[in-house]
Amino acid sequence: MERPDPHPLDRFHRAVRSHESVGKLEDLRSQVYFDWEDDPEDRSYSPSDALRYCVIHNHVPYARYLLSHFPEESIKVPGLRHLQCPRYALHLGLAITHNRREILTAIIEASQRILHLRPYINMETYFYPVDGRTPLHLACELLRSDLFLILLRYGAKPRPDLLGKTPADVVLTKLWSSKDNMKRKIQCLDYLLLFAPPGTLQMRRSLKEHSEYWRTLLGEDLYTFLIGETPAPLALLSMKKVLQQLAPDNLLISIQRLPIPQNLKNMFSFGD
Repeated sequence: MERPDPHPLDRFHRAVRSHESVGKLEDLRSQVYFDWEDDPEDRSYSPSDALRYCVIHNHVPYARYLLSHFPEESIKVPGLRHLQCPRYALHLGLAITHNRREILTAIIEASQRILHLRPYINMETYFYPVDGRTPLHLACELLRSDLFLILLRYGAKPRPDLLGKTPADVVLTKLWSSKDNMKRKIQCLDYLLLFAPPGTLQMRRSLKEHSEYWRTLLGEDLYTFLIGETPAPLALLSMKKVLQQLAPDNLLISIQRLPIPQNLKNMFSFGD
């Protein structure tokens, strides 16, 4: 007995998951389906729906196609398509959660080509945000240090969330609470300081009260900088100046070609 043909919703989802060709996926996406609960205008997949599946299943070619042909429609939040500019960086949040470096970069580049979408990189991450976390907060929370670096290089601002916690507070809290994944935690902190000042830290009290721990972990120069006693270390300022001259799309390759000590290049390697 033959199995019934899947519902159009299932066919499209399966096709993205199987990494079918862009042409086939666009044919499936445009098919009209019937669902009693859907609005008549929502009976086919939008570019936003399609991009969401691309992120989940890491279909890079289709994601690039959607972002090049439908950049504004692709990053809108499903259900809020009437807004000219999305209020939430839903797809960026998904790309960070699923660790999709190539798609994350493609989303950022597509949004930055359109003037009114340039704030997208700094918007709240989720559809129902409760604390104002940005993509930087999320990348730091998940210790996606490579994605954190991409966000910073493309201009993400480390602003505080609604509770006053900055991305620097997130990583310092993680450094204090556990010794696991120390390399990625230190990388996140290093990258943040290379691209932006730490801002007002909620963790400053902990830094001062547990100075011995933090001095040992961070080094004297960085520690005194974070508590506001000294200017930024010279090495930090020098590396910051170098990074400002490099294009964001080839940042990691360009760094490895620089005539700088290997230990500085190792800051930008992501092996555990």
